[in-house]
Amino acid sequence: MIRVITNMSHTRYIIYVFACFFLTGSRTYAQQPFPDTVWELGLSGGAATYMGDLNPSNPVRISGPSAGLYGKIHFDSHFGLRAQYSYGSVGAKDAQSSNEQFRARNLSFRTPLHEAAVLLDFNFMDYFSGGGRQYMSPYIFAGAAVTAFNPSATYQGTKYQLAGYRTEGQDDPYNRFAVSIPFGAGFRYNFRGNWSVFSEIGYRSSTSDYLDDVSGAYARFADDVPALRKALADRSAELPGGVRNVAGSQRGDFRKRDTYMFVGIGISFTFVPQNCYRF
Repeated sequence: MIRVITNMSHTRYIIYVFACFFLTGSRTYAQQPFPDTVWELGLSGGAATYMGDLNPSNPVRISGPSAGLYGKIHFDSHFGLRAQYSYGSVGAKDAQSSNEQFRARNLSFRTPLHEAAVLLDFNFMDYFSGGGRQYMSPYIFAGAAVTAFNPSATYQGTKYQLAGYRTEGQDDPYNRFAVSIPFGAGFRYNFRGNWSVFSEIGYRSSTSDYLDDVSGAYARFADDVPALRKALADRSAELPGGVRNVAGSQRGDFRKRDTYMFVGIGISFTFVPQNCYRF
């Protein structure tokens, strides 16, 4: 009787070791209770696009690079919450537009975008993150963010940060921080153990219309306003045959918000406790 029990214990031990080996080495993971805490770190790189007064109609026009870094906690194989920092650089030049009126306006800008966001992810599949069965899944995300920006332009060979020049006649410089609403979709693939790759596209609607330093109408400046401020506000006179625009005439597209988008690919590592079934 004692010998039978010993053999049974030995068999159960072999099964236990095999199960642990299988769970850590297989790409199609057996279901197991979800661990209490599963963390993920990831980084990405790609491109940034912008839509606003200098690019009102082409959402996929790439205007600069982007990069991101995030930390994420998984609630289960479907839901996770991440804190993310993203950087992008966007810009546009009227001189490169196919629209004749834009070319005559002759404005330009470039700004860095520094975004801090909190995002909720949802995997459509029962994705591996400590408890799921699938090693690939499409996903969606949404959240809230704060974005810092600082548009600049080059005039006669010198770069000027535009907010301080109040180019539309503002009494005070506009706020260079904006709240934005990120949302988007992606696809992730667990290719080896705790390592995954992903591709993601995320659209951002900001609360500012000054990412490009352009919003409404040409200002009426007093005679004693510095000539540089007037020059940065109205660049049309720099063109051959160009004349200054009438105060109060349209400078921007009068839409209330500028938007931007990050597109990228990345890699992540998931810290998964080595939990196996207990026999």
